[in-house]
Amino acid sequence: MSYNPILIVAGEPNSIFLEIFFKSLKKLKIKKPLILIASHKLVELQMKKLKFKKKIKIIDEKNFLNLKLDNKSLNLININYSTTKAFEKISSKSNTYIKNSLEMAFKILKKNKINRLITGPISKKTFLNRKFLGLTEYISAKFNVKNSAMLIYNKKLSVCPITTHLPLKFVTKKINKKLIIEKIKLINNFYKYNLSINPKIAVLGINPHCESIDKFNEDNKILYPAIKYLKKLKIKVAGPYPADTIFLKENSKKFNIIVGMYHDQVLTPLKTLFEYDAINITVGLPFLRVSPDHGPNEKMLGKNKSNPLSLIKAISFLDKY
Repeated sequence: MSYNPILIVAGEPNSIFLEIFFKSLKKLKIKKPLILIASHKLVELQMKKLKFKKKIKIIDEKNFLNLKLDNKSLNLININYSTTKAFEKISSKSNTYIKNSLEMAFKILKKNKINRLITGPISKKTFLNRKFLGLTEYISAKFNVKNSAMLIYNKKLSVCPITTHLPLKFVTKKINKKLIIEKIKLINNFYKYNLSINPKIAVLGINPHCESIDKFNEDNKILYPAIKYLKKLKIKVAGPYPADTIFLKENSKKFNIIVGMYHDQVLTPLKTLFEYDAINITVGLPFLRVSPDHGPNEKMLGKNKSNPLSLIKAISFLDKY
């Protein structure tokens, strides 16, 4: 095969994904062929609603590797979805469609020498239904990957939460030395072998100012020993640092990655700094899985006002690496 296409799963049908996908196509010049996995009917309805015009080429997942694909047409693998409207309210109605779309992508990834996947946003509440914390964990389970990590990537500064979409009251119960070591080794190797960078990593404490009024201080008992062990492996890691000052310009510029203990501890400041200029990478899979760093954004459906920057960055990243 002379090219390595990028598979794109549209995800939740009632989201802004197809809008930002159409906008991305207008702005990008991509070398690798893009293959969208979505409903032909839904794509046409949303194209009409959003006034986007492009020829659609329906392709068969069984023999598309023999085709000379380019991005002059919209390469589409059709997944059936029953609808007469471009947009509806998000509900469990779309669960089978999302599952079938993802399963199609997994089947292609496992069968063929393809190692690039973009997934559109889904509703965790309706699709995952508490069985998984997020798509990171869902996809990891489908490929029997026990240890993966969520990396929110920006070229200037990236972040990784040790725990992902976990309620705050459960975070301290989940944090342990082994988990911290596994996650940091994963993202360190990703930077070294995929980006050719030997990264500098800061680790944040779990308590305010890394101090605790409790007799058991996780920062001293768990984080510090984990960091000490990682340093012995010649990984450029430092900390634990207080979370309230690490993102100050003079502090954060010393590092490539800031590792936090929970989701909002690192995603809130990163999104404040870069807004849509970041992508979500699942590290540890046997292929590169990337997604735009935002959800379905149901309130913006059909308004044609959504910012496509994160998806543009996601496609560009997989086109380059």
